[in-house]
Amino acid sequence: MTDKNVTPLVELKDISIAFGGIQAVDSVSLTLYPGEVVGLLGHNGAGKSTLIKILSGAYTKDSGEIWINGKKAEINSPRDARDHNIETIYQTLALADNLDAASNLFLGREVVNRFGMVDNAFQEAETRKIMARLNPNFRKLKEPVSALSGGQRQSVAIARAVYFNAKILIMDEPTAALGVHETAMVADLIKELKAQGLGIFLISHDTREMMELCDRVSVMKNGKMIGTERVEDVTEDDILSMIILGKNPKREAA
Repeated sequence: MTDKNVTPLVELKDISIAFGGIQAVDSVSLTLYPGEVVGLLGHNGAGKSTLIKILSGAYTKDSGEIWINGKKAEINSPRDARDHNIETIYQTLALADNLDAASNLFLGREVVNRFGMVDNAFQEAETRKIMARLNPNFRKLKEPVSALSGGQRQSVAIARAVYFNAKILIMDEPTAALGVHETAMVADLIKELKAQGLGIFLISHDTREMMELCDRVSVMKNGKMIGTERVEDVTEDDILSMIILGKNPKREAA
C-alpha cells in the first residue's frame, strides 16, 4: 500500500552515517506503509544493513530524520526501537537453543504468577494462540528449538516479535540457508503478516524472492539509494542492473 493519503509507518529522511571517514549511508530516504513489504537489496557494503541498523537502534545516525506514524522519532537504542513497535529478526535469530518455543517467546519478558514463579501454563497457552494465527502446522511446542527446522525456528522468532505488538518488522535474510519447503513456509508467514497490516523491511540477496514477496524494492550501492520501484514496474534484470551498475533503468528511460 503506497496510497499518498495513508500515513507511512516509517519515513527515513536524508539519513547519513560515517565510520572512520567512510560514508556508509549517504543522504538516504525510504518509506514503508502499513501492509507493505519493501525489499532492500545491494552488494555487501552497499549500506543496506547499516541503514536498517539505524532504524533498529543498533547505530545512531549522524544526520537526517526518522518519522514513525507521522511523528518525528529519536531512536538511539534497540529499546527506543521497541518502544516504537519496531522489531528486528536477524539471520542468527537470537534464540536460546536449549529452551522450548514458549520460553523463547517470553525470553527476558517472562510472566510470573502470584507466587513469583514463571507461569509456564500461561506462556504455553499464549504461544499456542500466536502460533495458531501465524503457523497452524506448528506442533513442536515442548521441544527445545535446537530440534526444530530452520523454518520452524523462523516461526518462533517471528511469533515473538508479533506477540509483543510489532508494527514494523525488519527481516534480515530470513530464508538464507533454508530449503525449498522451508523457504515457502517463511514466505507464507510474511504474506500473513502483511495481510495483518504490518510493514516489513526485507533484506535479501535473492532478487527472485524479492519479486515474489515485495511490493516495492529499493537498491543501494556505495551508501547511496539508487532507486525504489514497484515490483510490477521492473524486471529482475532491471534490479540486477541497479545492483551491479548503480543505475536505475526506469530513470534512465524517463
